Amino acid sequence: MDFMTFFGALIGAGVVIFVLSIGGMLKFLLNFEAIVLIFGGTLASIMIAYPWDALRWTLSSVKAIIFPPKRPGIPQLVQTIVHLSEISRRNGIESLAGEIKKLPHPFLMDACQMMIDGVDMHILKERMFHDISTTQLRHQQQSNIFNSAGTFSPIFGLLGTLIGVVQVLRNIENPAMMGSSMAIAMTSSFYGIFSANFLFLPIASKLSYYSDEDILSREIIAKGILSVYNGDVPWLVSKKLEGYLSLQLRKKAKKK
Repeated sequence: MDFMTFFGALIGAGVVIFVLSIGGMLKFLLNFEAIVLIFGGTLASIMIAYPWDALRWTLSSVKAIIFPPKRPGIPQLVQTIVHLSEISRRNGIESLAGEIKKLPHPFLMDACQMMIDGVDMHILKERMFHDISTTQLRHQQQSNIFNSAGTFSPIFGLLGTLIGVVQVLRNIENPAMMGSSMAIAMTSSFYGIFSANFLFLPIASKLSYYSDEDILSREIIAKGILSVYNGDVPWLVSKKLEGYLSLQLRKKAKKK
């Protein structure tokens, strides 16, 4: 579980509930009409804006926010690729077959298998970078969905406010009806702004962060595998991949 997501949600919800309870507004928060308008309207807009091929991965994206897939860090990837280079230089590329199941990343496993199978280097390079491009596009589509939801929901909040104001004006001589209409106006704005800034936009940001990490890992793997396939010595492979490490990590690696 991503504990930052958990604690962030807990703190955010706690702050909002605390402020509303202090002001005595908590009992007015649960307004079914406003909830239907904001979340139903946002869902409808998303369905219009995106095809099913993109929307069917939305639940998986939300799950990835809470339970992110385990991926090796950049230092581990660099170390693994340099180790593959050492084995390849010593015993030949075919000797890497016994290492495939031990590799920490699926993309590295596929690339290493193609290299062992003797796929032409140009074809292998094209295949790997095509995979990186399509993966990046798929990730971008998912983050765009939640960015769009973060754009639509405040607009529906404003729409709910306008509807509530119109109802207030229509029932200006009926104080009881004016109260319920005013509740719709206020809670609609609350749900629209709250859902955008507390749900949709943070999810989009975290998906973009995970996407950047994954794409960077794949670029390291692609460059490393091509270097191993080219027969570069382990020292040169390490130097080629060292640029992906931060200065702090490079200092630690040199000390070792």
